[in-house]
Amino acid sequence: MSANNIIVTIDRQYGSGGHIIGMKLAEDLRIPFYDNELIKESSKSSGIREEIFESFDEKPTSSFLYSLVMDPLSLGYTNHSFEMPINYKIFLASVDTIKQLAEKGPCVFVGRCADYALQETEYTCLNVFIKAPLESRIKRAEEVYGVDPAKCREFIAKIDKERSNYYNYYTSNRWGHAKYYDLCIDSSKYGIHGSVELIKQAMNLIKTAD
Repeated sequence: MSANNIIVTIDRQYGSGGHIIGMKLAEDLRIPFYDNELIKESSKSSGIREEIFESFDEKPTSSFLYSLVMDPLSLGYTNHSFEMPINYKIFLASVDTIKQLAEKGPCVFVGRCADYALQETEYTCLNVFIKAPLESRIKRAEEVYGVDPAKCREFIAKIDKERSNYYNYYTSNRWGHAKYYDLCIDSSKYGIHGSVELIKQAMNLIKTAD
C-alpha cells in the first residue's frame, strides 16, 4: 500500500511539536492538513456558529445546565435538537466532518478524536501519539509559542488535562495510552524532521490484509 493511501491521525502533548509535525508531514506528502481548520469546516457543514465550536474545542463539559444555556446560540438545527446538549452536538458535528473529509482521500488530522471517529470506517489509518519530556515542552512553549515562563508549567498541565479529558469523555479509549495508538514518538529524541520521517516509514510499512 502506498503511503499516499493512508490517513494519519495525531494526538499530542502540548509543546511536543505535534502540530508542526503533522503539518510538515502533510506538506511532504502533498495531502490536506486539518487541525484548527476542522473548526471552520465543522461550522460550515453543520450550521453551528464558528465561535461555538471554538468554545468547546477539545474541552469537554459534563454540565447539562451549561449545555442548555448555550443551546440557543446554535444554528442550523431543528427544534428536536434541543433534546441533545450542545457539547454533544459539537462533538458529533466534528465527527461527521472528519468522516466527510476522510472520504475525499488521504490527509492528516490533529486531535479532535479523529482516530476514534474513523475506527469503524473502511479507511486505512495510522494513529500516532507525539510526546516529549516536560522540560523539552516547556522550552518549546516559551520559545515557539511565547508562553509566559512563570506560568508555563501550569499552562502545559492545563492544556494536556483538557485534551485528555475531552478524549476520555467522548471515546472508550484513553488519551496517551500506547495500546490505543499504532505509533508513539518522543519528539525530543528525533526532532521535528526525524519524527516526520518515522511516521512516513511507518506508513510505508502498512500493508492491507490479504
